[in-house]
Amino acid sequence: MSKKITIKDIAKAANVSVTTVSFVLNNKGEKMGISKEVIKKVFKVTEEMKFRLNMIASSLRTGKTRSIGLIVEDISNQFFSDLARVIEREAIDLNYRVFYCSTGGNDERAIELVNSLLQANVDGFIITPTKNMKATIDRLMELQCPVVLVDRYFEEQNVSHVVLDNFEGAKTATNYLLEKGFKKIAFVTNSSELIQMNLRKQGYINALKEADLYDESKILDLEYHISEDERIEKISDFLSNTTEIDAVLFGANYLLLAGLQSFRKLGLKIPTDKAVISFDDHDSFRLHSPSITVLSQPIEEMGKKTVRLLMKHMNEGNNYEIEKEKKKGSLTIRESV
Repeated sequence: MSKKITIKDIAKAANVSVTTVSFVLNNKGEKMGISKEVIKKVFKVTEEMKFRLNMIASSLRTGKTRSIGLIVEDISNQFFSDLARVIEREAIDLNYRVFYCSTGGNDERAIELVNSLLQANVDGFIITPTKNMKATIDRLMELQCPVVLVDRYFEEQNVSHVVLDNFEGAKTATNYLLEKGFKKIAFVTNSSELIQMNLRKQGYINALKEADLYDESKILDLEYHISEDERIEKISDFLSNTTEIDAVLFGANYLLLAGLQSFRKLGLKIPTDKAVISFDDHDSFRLHSPSITVLSQPIEEMGKKTVRLLMKHMNEGNNYEIEKEKKKGSLTIRESV
């Protein structure tokens, strides 16, 4: 059986004291005046020797678990899985673990997850909130738990967040369709009170009103909690019964995934019969023939910024200054327009 690596072994290999190693591994290196070079060296030796700090002993001693609770809507959705991958990578680089949770858009489930993570004594939260989660976020703030929201937020709540500029994103996508000569543009979205979906709708409406082409009947609001088959059926009915649609903007990638099946069911060709743009990319959109034009979110930037904000909050405590950041999306031009 191989010998268990200890802090003493790390200190000897790095040629520093046991106390220095302890400070570095407990994230107190800079505070105790240890140079960045030494901190980097200790972490390098730690990684090379495959040392794992005893998290239970460390949490009892410091009150910290070096863990983050990440609560998103649906980890199986490619946007959230890609975002989680960036967040986890950044957290691991800072010697933090990440606990993943999905709410499925269910408020009760979201509250249960927060309570479970509080019991696990996570050091901070990154949350994509559900519709009625404001009171739970307020509670975390009252408990002085570091929290950063991502993808969406509550307008009346003073909490750090990192989000896409959804209004401008939808306006950019709609204007692109207008520039390409399409005038009868539909929008498929959720009948949701969530701010990001409402801003996407408002951006679409604003662009068409400026062009004097807005038609309310060309908006399809779908319930979030319906099956994929129901979603396909409702989109099919909408496309069949709404006259003179020449292009469709989909408010989320999972809506277009259902939409593609509706197009196939109706025998409609993209972009010959109707042009298509979707919010959020998906691997299948690149592989689809024709490939799908998308309004992409800067997932790498959003994930990095979210982790940086949370670390600042955890390190600065009550002196932490709230930051609210909107990131610009980009239109990825492919073959569907």
